[in-house]
Amino acid sequence: MMKEKYSLKGIVVSLNTPFDHAGRIDFDSLARAVEMHIQEGASGFLSPAQAAEVGALSLGERIEIIRFVQQLVRGRATYIASATSTGEKESFAVAEAAVDAGCEAVLLEFPERVRGNRAATIELCQSIARVGMPVLVLQDLDWNGSGVDVSWIVELFETIEAFRCLKVEVRPAGPKYSQVIAATGGRLTVAGGWAADQMIEALDRGVDIYMPTTMTRFYNLVVRNHAAGNREAAKLWFYRILPVLAFTRQHLDISIQFHKRLLHHRGIFATPLVRKKCLPYDTYHEKYGEEMMQYLDTLEESAASS
Repeated sequence: MMKEKYSLKGIVVSLNTPFDHAGRIDFDSLARAVEMHIQEGASGFLSPAQAAEVGALSLGERIEIIRFVQQLVRGRATYIASATSTGEKESFAVAEAAVDAGCEAVLLEFPERVRGNRAATIELCQSIARVGMPVLVLQDLDWNGSGVDVSWIVELFETIEAFRCLKVEVRPAGPKYSQVIAATGGRLTVAGGWAADQMIEALDRGVDIYMPTTMTRFYNLVVRNHAAGNREAAKLWFYRILPVLAFTRQHLDISIQFHKRLLHHRGIFATPLVRKKCLPYDTYHEKYGEEMMQYLDTLEESAASS
């Protein structure tokens, strides 16, 4: 029987992790963020991933976040629990906890150990799929290259029933989107993440899911207008957020620090505290970031009316 395409579409928010002044996870702020994103049109959530400073979270904290967010969104949005880790034992522990919590989907990034080894890659993905998640999302992450070979992706798609979505984060992303969609006959759901500054191109190529961190209302307007055939309106909203994308896409660390400040500015996060050891966010970043937040404030009224 031919595998049906995964039905999830639209904006799936890669959540930041809020911390209180003592550096502990602030679950009240996290709840406010989830509610805000749902109100702004999010169809799903991903965490704890790179935007969540996953490398600075303990295994116990990761599982706490997964249980908390799944309980919050149950029946209202899809939650993809990230099992990405430098250690495979931790990945399996997170995946098992996600399945136990009732999560629909689990994301796994290909670990360093198996990259370049086709048989090991397939064996690992098959093993984690046996944990029992309904949907396995694989993250094709390569900050400076083309990522996993498309033929491997096709083989994984054809042999692992749960593998139904691929998150593409490679350079350049556009051709990889098209290659994967063509090679799987459009049956594999494709998500885009870091390449937000090529969003219109991605939508034109047929990307199903977009995974930003904030500005959900604006991203949703781009996606909704594009899906309705109003590409010019989609472009208009995309062009309006491009200055922010140009600033935040300098580096992942700048992105995390800006978005946390934005959520604090909006009264969603109690603090903008970052636990991950980041590149400096200096006085020039602060000044320009403040200007970008004020700029986004001016877009809110027109976005709400749209």
